Amino acid sequence: MADTQTGREEKVSAATAVLVGALAPGVNGPTWNTLKSAFVMLGLSLVVMLALSISSSDSSLVLHVSFLVIITLTLFLLLTWFLGQTGLVSVENQMQDLNLVPNDASKINEKGE
Repeated sequence: MADTQTGREEKVSAATAVLVGALAPGVNGPTWNTLKSAFVMLGLSLVVMLALSISSSDSSLVLHVSFLVIITLTLFLLLTWFLGQTGLVSVENQMQDLNLVPNDASKINEKGE
């Protein structure tokens, strides 16, 4: 692990980063990776449902599942576009926002006193 006295941050686990990302403003890398994997699993299950509905020859079911696939694809594309425009936030910044680690400004104030 990194030494905190040399000014380097300790490594944060992916699970902790996702939990911090759920509470703090912005989206960090591990949270975005978790969202992408959730969308992939949702997409796979909807594709299986679509295949099953096509094989059952029920047109209303095919229409319904196709609409769900379109909603999922649109949401994923909009989230990707939005994060491309705004960018990702580092986990360290999110932890500072939640006061889980000291802010850079408070470190400077402590050194000055």
